[in-house]
Amino acid sequence: MNDLLSLQQAAFKREHSASRKLAERTGMPLDQALRATLEERAGPGGLAQLLAQRAVLAKAAQERLARRKAERKSALAQHKLRHSAPPTAWRAWFDGSARPNPGACGIGALLHGPDGEVVEISRKAGYGNSSEAEYQALIALLEAAVRLGSHGLTIYGDSQVVVDDVNGPEHAAAVALLPYRRAAHALLAQLRDVTLRWIPRHKNTAADALSQRATSIAQAVAA
Repeated sequence: MNDLLSLQQAAFKREHSASRKLAERTGMPLDQALRATLEERAGPGGLAQLLAQRAVLAKAAQERLARRKAERKSALAQHKLRHSAPPTAWRAWFDGSARPNPGACGIGALLHGPDGEVVEISRKAGYGNSSEAEYQALIALLEAAVRLGSHGLTIYGDSQVVVDDVNGPEHAAAVALLPYRRAAHALLAQLRDVTLRWIPRHKNTAADALSQRATSIAQAVAA
């Protein structure tokens, strides 16, 4: 029984299929057909060597699966930490929009400091799509934060694309947005203790209003 189970686990899908066809064609029991198929597949090395090789492959596959599960668990824990930690002394919000998409872009951002500092950004941002506009808004905000030395900063944005792109590893970043990501990271490197969090759009109304105002101006100029 254990020997049969070992053969069944070692066989690939196409070998199981070949075994069934062999059993149907010859009338031999399926377990014998499977053994015959694998012995033919093994060739001069023999069945024992084939099973040993398949065992190594199976172990490697299990280890890869375990690593992926551990990476997903770690990423989920980091995601929860980013989104549940209390806000820092400096707080900021950003938003960007394009009309149409792509089209005339406007960006908006708001930065609040612990001593009553307030910075508002609302300006045209050329031509592009909404993700590019969102990234430009974040970059403009980070430039202001660097000028003010806003160490200990929580940034809120409603663009899941940009928030995930900045927080994720570079190898997983959107290629089209890579120059923006690198510019944002260069600015982030000049600040300490910065957290970037996603929020739903209805909680980002101030930055949205600033970006919409700028987009309306940009659209009117382009018309």
